[in-house]
Amino acid sequence: MDQYQYLLLMAGCLLLTLPLEFVLGARVWRRPRRLLLALLPVVVVYGVWDVVAIARGTWDYSERYTTGILLPFAMPLEELVFFVVIPICGLLTYEAVGNTLGWLRARRTTAAAPVERGA
Repeated sequence: MDQYQYLLLMAGCLLLTLPLEFVLGARVWRRPRRLLLALLPVVVVYGVWDVVAIARGTWDYSERYTTGILLPFAMPLEELVFFVVIPICGLLTYEAVGNTLGWLRARRTTAAAPVERGA
């Protein structure tokens, strides 16, 4: 079971932030093109950085906590999953907070508006 801990942690991150899509209207999953455009630079830049660090021996990954599935250039599957999942969780959180703050601003504006009285 140890070899799946990293992937289970990533699944847990998604499960905890997924309700933000529906409860607070984050709309991250409903805009797939925008999501892809946000993920692509992260995956490319950090993927290259990771591959270079692995090749140079700067760091490596525990075989105990990873599945052993290696992508091209010896990148563990879990690393790619991390580069996709964590930005998605961040986007969900960012959008949900933005929506919540927008709702709060709208309520304050409505509550502060003067009440009109008929003559």
